[in-house]
Amino acid sequence: MPSTVEQLSPSRVKLTVEIPFSELKSHLAKAYREIASQVSIPGFRKGKVPSAVIDQRFGRGMVLQEAINAALPGAYAQAVEEAKLTPLSEPEVEVTKLEDGDVVEFVADVEVRPALNLPDFLRSRPRWPRSPPVSLRSMSRSN
Repeated sequence: MPSTVEQLSPSRVKLTVEIPFSELKSHLAKAYREIASQVSIPGFRKGKVPSAVIDQRFGRGMVLQEAINAALPGAYAQAVEEAKLTPLSEPEVEVTKLEDGDVVEFVADVEVRPALNLPDFLRSRPRWPRSPPVSLRSMSRSN
């Protein structure tokens, strides 16, 4: 599943993810089963409505929407893992390309943990300001 990461700011990224239609087929079949079990169409038992009848009555768009809603969380999680990001909030997701039978593309804007570059503390030496030497005479005067 191809994805690209665009850095918008040190703590915000834009993640563009493409889902091939072959990965969406299992979600489509599940969406058809769920819709068939919820609707009541004369001449068909509940749950036994063919996909062509569902497309005709409710439109292919409804089925695609259900399938995309089911596939999006997994695709987003996989893209975040591949990019090694640490999201800090829920993403703002927008489907940018939907070609039936080809590809689904979505964009997710998300707040992420910014990268911190810390120095190597084991190799650095602390530097303290030099204090003037203390003599016994100066110590006896202070009392």
